[in-house]
Order: sequence, then C-alpha cells, then structure tokens
Amino acid sequence: MSTKKALKSAPELSIQEKEGSAKNALVAFIAVEKPDEGKEEAVAKKAASEMADILGKVGAKEIVVYPYAHLSSNLSSPDVGKKVLDLVFTEASQLGVPVIKAPFGWYKSFKIHVKGHPMSELSREILIEELSKEPAKADESEALKSEEKMKSVWKVLTPDGELHDTDSFDYSKYPNLKIFAEYEFSKNRVAPIAPPHVELMQRHELVDYEPGSDPGNLRYYPKGRLIKGLIEDLVNREMAEYGAMEVETPIMYDFDHSSLKKYMNRFPARQYTIETPNKKVFLRFAACFGQFLMAHDATISYKNLPLRLYELTKYSFRVEKRGELTGLRRLRSFTMPDCHAFVSDFEMAKTEMAKRFELANSILSKVGIDPENDIEMGLRIVKDFYLEHKEFVTGLVKKWGKPILVEMWDSRFFYFMMKYELNFIDALGKASALSTDQIDVENAETYGITYVDSDGKEKYPLIMHLSPSGAIERNIYALLEKAYMVSKKGGTASFPLWLAPTQLRVIPVSEKNLVYSEKLVAELSGKRIRADIDDRDLTLGKKVRSAGKDWVPYTIVIGDNEEASGKIAVSLRGEKEKREMTVDALVSEIREITGDMPYKPLPLARELSIRPKFVGSN
Repeated sequence: MSTKKALKSAPELSIQEKEGSAKNALVAFIAVEKPDEGKEEAVAKKAASEMADILGKVGAKEIVVYPYAHLSSNLSSPDVGKKVLDLVFTEASQLGVPVIKAPFGWYKSFKIHVKGHPMSELSREILIEELSKEPAKADESEALKSEEKMKSVWKVLTPDGELHDTDSFDYSKYPNLKIFAEYEFSKNRVAPIAPPHVELMQRHELVDYEPGSDPGNLRYYPKGRLIKGLIEDLVNREMAEYGAMEVETPIMYDFDHSSLKKYMNRFPARQYTIETPNKKVFLRFAACFGQFLMAHDATISYKNLPLRLYELTKYSFRVEKRGELTGLRRLRSFTMPDCHAFVSDFEMAKTEMAKRFELANSILSKVGIDPENDIEMGLRIVKDFYLEHKEFVTGLVKKWGKPILVEMWDSRFFYFMMKYELNFIDALGKASALSTDQIDVENAETYGITYVDSDGKEKYPLIMHLSPSGAIERNIYALLEKAYMVSKKGGTASFPLWLAPTQLRVIPVSEKNLVYSEKLVAELSGKRIRADIDDRDLTLGKKVRSAGKDWVPYTIVIGDNEEASGKIAVSLRGEKEKREMTVDALVSEIREITGDMPYKPLPLARELSIRPKFVGSN
C-alpha cells in the first residue's frame, strides 16, 4: 500500500497501482547509486541477468521489482533511479514470468513471508566498470580469504556439558538459539530490507547516514551523541573498576611493519589503506596494534600479571561489504572498547576469562540488554583445546544458564584457541556480536612481548582480547531493535531511564502556567534530571502525544490546580493511571531507578520552541 509521496515529482497512482500482491515470488529490493549514472542500460541488463539466475535456482513464479532507497546512502538522482527501475522492469519482463513493479517515489508498506530456503535472503551488487579500469578492492587479510574455505563442526553445548548435533537438537524452548544457528550456517550478512532500528534512529533524531562521507560512517545528532556518550562513560567506569589501565594509541599503522602485517593476515577484516607522504598505512580495526607495540616496549614482571591495558577506540575501521552496511548494525567506522590482559598461562587465562565473562554480562545488563532474553552465546574453539579444558568451558555455559552454539575446528588457523561472543538477535533474525573475549596463543611471540618470570627467565605471556560491550554503536542498535520488538508484542517502546534524552517533560496548560513550569524545570535540572518544557503554541493533546512519540518516561501537566497545591500529577510512560506526587518524591523515584549510572545534562535547549529540527519534519 502506497501511503504518501516521497518525491514531489512522483506521478499520481491509480487505485490498481496502490495495492498489489504476489505469491511464490522473487522480490528484488533495488537501490540505484551514483556510480550507476551513465550506465543505466548496462546496469539494468546485468540486474535482469542476476534475476534470471536466481529465478531458476529458487523456482519462483513471479518477480517483484521494488525500489528500496534504504539500502544505500549514496543514491543516484531520482531521474536516474526511475530510469534504471523502468529498464529493469522491461528486461525482467522478458524472462517468461509475470513481473510487478512497485511505484517509484512513494513511501510504501508491505508484508512478506520468506521460505526457509538457503537462498531466501541474498544480495547482489551490480558494478559496471570502465574497460580501462580495474575494480577497486579493499585490502583483504589472508585470514579473510581463508575464512570462507575453513571447515568446522557445529554443535549445541548444554549446561550439563553435553554436545548435541545442531540438526537434531530440540530448539522448542530456545527459538532465538535456532535463529542464531541458522544465521551462522547461512553466512548471509545482508538484510533484505532496512531493519526497524534505522527508521527509529532517524525519527528520534539520534543518528543518520552521512552522504558526504564513505558509507558506514554516520553522523550523530545531539540526542544520539548523548546516548552514545553515556554508554561510553559506563564502559570506561566499569573497566577502571575491573583494574584496566586506560591508554591511547594511534589510529593508523605502517602497512609493511613486519609484526603488524603478520597479525593483519591472521585477523579476518578488510582495511582502509592510505598513502601518506612517508609510507602506506592502514587504519586500525581494533586497539591490538597500539597496545601490543606498547607492551613490547614495557618491562613486565610476573608480579605485574595479569596486566590489563584498555582503550575506548575512537575510531576503529573495517571496510565491510557495501550490501552489509545497514544502520548501526554493521559499520565501517565504529567505537570499540578493547582490553588486552597479559597472563602467564592457561590457568591464569581461564581465571581471567571467567571474571571478564561476568563483567561483560553486567555491562550489557546495565546498558539495558538482558543476556537471558536478548542474547545468544556463540563459542569458537579448537577441538584439542576443548577436550583439554572441557570443565572450564562447561563452567562458562553453566554460568550462562542456557545452551550455546559451538563452532569447533580440528586445527587452529587463527591466533586464538578459544573465543566466545554474546550475540543480539534482531527483528529480522540477524545476529550481531556484542561482547567477546579470546585466548590468544600467538601474538606475544609475533610482537616480541615478554615478561620476567619468578625464575628470572623471559617468557611469552598469553593475551586475552576483550571487548566488554562490543561496539558502542551496536549497543544502540540493540536497544532500538529491542524497543521495536517490545512494541510489536503489545508493549511500550522506551529507552532505559538513564539513557532517555529527556527523562521528564513539563507541559503547561496555558501561557499563564509557563513561569511556574519553567521554575519547576530549572529545579529538576539542578537535581541532575534531564527535564524540558513544551512551550510551543500547540493544543494540550498534541503536546501530550508529542511526549509519547519522543518516548519521554515522565510527563507532568501543570495547570492552576498544580500551582496552587504544589502537588503534581505524573504520567509514567506505559502506565494508564496518573500518580499524584510531590516534586521531592518524583526526584527520589528517578534517582532510585537510575542509581549510580552515568549522567549527562540535557543535550538540547530546555524549551522545545527553540530547538532545531535535524531530520525532516515531526
């Protein structure tokens, strides 16, 4: 159903064009990009050729050509986009099956049911290069090239220590584990449609695409920067309490440095590379490089172990594939908390990992992501290591309290023997790793990192790689996706109170209540509560609805009675009944809920009437 125009130039639609349906169809979500301009016919022919190939493999009986701008932040002009879509429709119409073309330039809504087919979701990027040019490629590590060739065995490990075949395990009590397993088996990281958090991050003016940058590098508006900054403050605080020493290291490194190059080829990532006046460099994809070089130059004793170095990297960079870049879920530039602990042996490593496992779970819980209900655990491990340390691995799963997915290798290719990941499952059934920790048996020797043991001899430590929360951006993605899924189940979408950009909104009934309302907002703000005032020239009903759309947790309407009595009627988001409270009681309740979580002041003007609009119109 087409609801309203996205482009003023979009032609009016007939009743027949406003609705449509297809059964057993190949649905092609298409975004036309800047590089396609001037190559419209070649792009359309290639797209139709890809459709013909997929059509035969999946046995679809119809084709739906669906313009979907959300797939890219580098869109072509509307005229070129429409031309390519029309040409694709024409080319596809020659494939011998009915073809439906969704209207171009209109906002649309749809429902789709996807078969459980291994090719039910896939992507194709159509590149028409000039004959004289070689296609541009990101530098790829040897690990990335080898990763797709590696063979492994997948199992489900239950808290009782039993390994189960993934195809015969009873997932009836663990539906998200099944979704996670299917996601891992498919290796399909492309979302066929924009995930719900994209619309939410834009509507709430948190984060948006930045057309002036490389794809996967986003802009943060004041409210989004507030939420991101608060989570950063939480992670920094928790890591300091854990005993990690905060450092800062460069974002770029010599591409030909021997130790760095070896490590790059053991880590599955694509690098940004830059030619400086002096050398070829790459942008870091984690804090490993700087921390390892720092540890190489340090004098370390066994008395210093475990030695914990930590950095909140602003920023880390990975050249993720174009079709995999979706909102906050997968980016090319991101903020990654990265902590390396240098330990003497496997016994110390296991003790450290158990402590960090509790830390990671605690941080996610405080952010508002519930490990028990929102997260599935994955473990990647070398078989011999598993057999030797089975009791430890099973102990982690017992602490986790539910089955986990295990990928087991016969031999080690990567630098680690064991790695766990805590994965969030979103509304589209995609899994995204948040917290992760690893036991690295290789890089101390690669970087020449040693410590002096009690016997006076130099030895290589093992290295633990912990990201206690995962990328901060993915935490925001998870919170938005979770809020969407809560609302779809009939609940109330919201942010955790400590992260809500506005925690309390005061709404004066009329202009004569404005002065009292402003004093109340100033009083609340002085007590470390993010309070604002809706002083706009709107009806009371519109102001109340606006607070709901903004997910404001507490709303107070101030009229003559409230001014006279000093008591206020408080509306709490998600509750039907108002509660009469004193200001002090309200402050105490908010303080009790937010506890000792980090605080930042209101990121925008207190008065809604003087705030700019960053995204379209509300």
